[in-house]
Parts: sequence; structure tokens; C-alpha cells
Amino acid sequence: MTVQAFRDLLATQPFKPFRLIMSSGERYEVRHPEMALLTRSDLLIGTDAEDGVPSEFKICSLLHVATIEPIDMQAA
Repeated sequence: MTVQAFRDLLATQPFKPFRLIMSSGERYEVRHPEMALLTRSDLLIGTDAEDGVPSEFKICSLLHVATIEPIDMQAA
């Protein structure tokens, strides 16, 4: 995935939550655009958010993103 593809994904209005599946098989959910920070080579994803504040960030290399899939918020 390219930086521009992620920039577009995070800027979509209305925002559509998505799940990253990494080449290692790890999965990370981005339910709000504020929980993701894009750099030239990585996507930092806030995890375990409480009151909109993440407890930590996971660093996901864009080179290792295998798949992106939408999250059905109504089923969550």
C-alpha cells in the first residue's frame, strides 16, 4: 500500500473503519481516523483507547500490510 492510499483511506468522509492485516498475520483495527498517524513508511495505530486516548501505539510498516478490510460497526 502507498502513503497516498492510506492518506485517502483516513480522509474518507464519512470515515469507514477498517482492519489492517499484516504479513505476519497480526490484525489491527482503526475505528476512528484520530487513532492513526501516517508517516512516510509506517502507520501508527492507537490501541486500547479509553475516552479517545490510546494506551499505546503499534507501528505498522506499510510494506508489511497484506490486506485491508472494512469493519462492520453494526455487527460490533
